[in-house]
Amino acid sequence: MNATHTPPASSAKYAWAGGLRAFAAVMLSLAGLLGIFRGIMAIAEDEVFVTTPDYVFKFDLTGWGWIHLGLGVVALLVSFGLFQAAAWARYTGVGIAALVIIANFLSLPYYPWWSVIMIVMSGIVIWALCVAPADDAGVSGRSTGGRQL
Repeated sequence: MNATHTPPASSAKYAWAGGLRAFAAVMLSLAGLLGIFRGIMAIAEDEVFVTTPDYVFKFDLTGWGWIHLGLGVVALLVSFGLFQAAAWARYTGVGIAALVIIANFLSLPYYPWWSVIMIVMSGIVIWALCVAPADDAGVSGRSTGGRQL
C-alpha cells in the first residue's frame, strides 16, 4: 500500500532557513579564500597594492597581509562549521564577517575596489546569518530537517 506523505506547512520555512545558511557558508568560504589570497599577495609585497603615504591607519603592507591572511583562515574554518549547521558557527560567522568588514574598511586605500567588494560580500553574509530563523538548527546545533525535536 502506498501512503502519501504530506510535509508539514512549515517545511518551506525550514528549507528557506537552510538555504540561507548554505548561502552564507558559501559566501563566507569565498570571502575566506579571497582573504587568504589577498594576505599572501600583501605579504609577498605584490605590485597590485596602492601606497598611500598620509593614511591615518597606516600599517606596513606586510602587516595588512597577515591580518587578512588570519581573518581568511578563520573565516574558512567557520564556513565549514556553517556547512555542518553548527550553532557556534552561526554566531562566530557574524563576528568574523564584521571583522572582515572592519579590516577591509581600514585597508581601503591600499586596494579600494576589492575592499568595497569584500565589505559588500561580508555584509551579505551577516544578513543571511541574521535573517534565517534560529530554529533552523536544533537545540544541539543539528539541522532538524523540518521535524520537531
